Amino acid sequence: MLLLGAGQSLLAYQRETADRQAVLQSAAQRSAATARARMEAASVLLETLGPGSIGLDCSQRLIDIRRRLPGYANLIRFDRIGRVACAADSVPADPERRNRDWFKALEAGKPMVVTLDPGAPYAAEPSLFAAARTVDPEIGFGALAAVIPLSSLRPELADRSLPNGAQVAIVDRHGAVMSVTDAKAFPKDLEPWIERASARGSFLGYGFDGRFVRRAYSAAPLVGDDLFVILSAPSRGLFSTAWLDPLSGIVFPLIAFVVALAAVWFAAEQGVGRWIVYLQRVAAIYARGRFTVRPLQADRAPPEIRELAETLDHMAATIVARDASLHESLAQKDALMREIHHRVKNNLQVISSLLSMQERALADPAARMAMNDTRQRITALALIYRALYQGADIKHVDLKPFLEELTGQLLAGDLSSHASVRTEVRADRLVIDPDKLAPLALFAVEAVTNAQKHALSERGGTLTVDFKVNGPEAELTIADDGGGRGSPPDPATIKGVGRTLMTAFARQLRGQTTLEANDQGGLTARLVFPTPEAAPGGT
Repeated sequence: MLLLGAGQSLLAYQRETADRQAVLQSAAQRSAATARARMEAASVLLETLGPGSIGLDCSQRLIDIRRRLPGYANLIRFDRIGRVACAADSVPADPERRNRDWFKALEAGKPMVVTLDPGAPYAAEPSLFAAARTVDPEIGFGALAAVIPLSSLRPELADRSLPNGAQVAIVDRHGAVMSVTDAKAFPKDLEPWIERASARGSFLGYGFDGRFVRRAYSAAPLVGDDLFVILSAPSRGLFSTAWLDPLSGIVFPLIAFVVALAAVWFAAEQGVGRWIVYLQRVAAIYARGRFTVRPLQADRAPPEIRELAETLDHMAATIVARDASLHESLAQKDALMREIHHRVKNNLQVISSLLSMQERALADPAARMAMNDTRQRITALALIYRALYQGADIKHVDLKPFLEELTGQLLAGDLSSHASVRTEVRADRLVIDPDKLAPLALFAVEAVTNAQKHALSERGGTLTVDFKVNGPEAELTIADDGGGRGSPPDPATIKGVGRTLMTAFARQLRGQTTLEANDQGGLTARLVFPTPEAAPGGT
């Protein structure tokens, strides 16, 4: 029985659909025929008025005709150069009227022209512009035009032959709506249907209107391929009588089941689902490190959900307390490390001062020089510890200001030299840790001390310190100009503890060192080593 009822419903539905399609397509074709008859009547009217529309009472005659024949927005008489001779209503100015395509066609001998785009708005609403060629024996060529509103070409919706809820639109060949009874009864894109109607002479299809309601559409040409009429009517759906009667025994129980299922789902969503989603959002906020958020809305949740929310809240409070303790511990350790660095620096300065006093008391130049070298090395170590405890990060030092200060202190602290030394320090920025800074600083101490000892202590001169970061390699270059002594000493003859220490510091940095003569008459000490990994905020 169910299958039989379904078959009967399907057949009845198909019959209703076929009848409705036939009515809609017939109505569209009938509307197009009525509109074409109206335009043909306008053509006959223009041909009839053509020979006798000139004279002193021309405008009055056109006004009387428009009053007696509704459906015309204006009747206009143009002379041979496109000027308005007379009209039933006001005419917009158009300096280019004589050059318009429709006017040229009439001037060339075409008897009648119908267009949607005459070049100027001849009416307040979208209209057809129909113009007929006239020839007067005395005046010569002219034109008589009728402006027909597109709304007057639409069929009346009160026509009983039209389906209930039918709507009408007049569109151009691009699918642009020129006149419509209800814009929302049609979809936005009508151009595909217009193309099919133009190719087949008419077209019937289905689609959704601006309210997302399924409707049937029928299109037919109105004026050649330039203007089309489209009728729209509601499409028979699932709840038409032909379907609903035999299927009610199946549909209603199905509806009851769906309603019951929806009620259960809604109850579960309100009682559990939305609270789970809420707690998931709170947990996601905790995952981003924001533990100050509390699940206060869960107070209105069921007991199980409230217990879970309280557990999350307790967890967040515990994490906040632990983080506070860790931050306090880190702050204490940071302060302790700074204090240690500060005390080490002070102790190294005390040792440096004692060595300086001992150096002044010595009479042997070799002993004084050895004491000065040791004191300079201790000064470099003290400067490292000062840079650590004074910096924002006790684990890293910015190399550029460190080299500038180290060079200045080494030259200023050389008690054996009284000559003026000019320094040039050029350094790329690099933030490194103390393990790499110590051998680098001590290498610089040995190189500067060597330049002072062999070139600058007696005559003075220029000391240049360059530090460059070239991708994976870094290079420290310390050079002097020889103090104006002429030829530099042979680097191979320079021996001693300083040269040995320079090689040792280079190996500690996994680098290589060279000592060679330069073009200025001095020596250049060069250290090339792998670039240390930059700390956060470095380079």
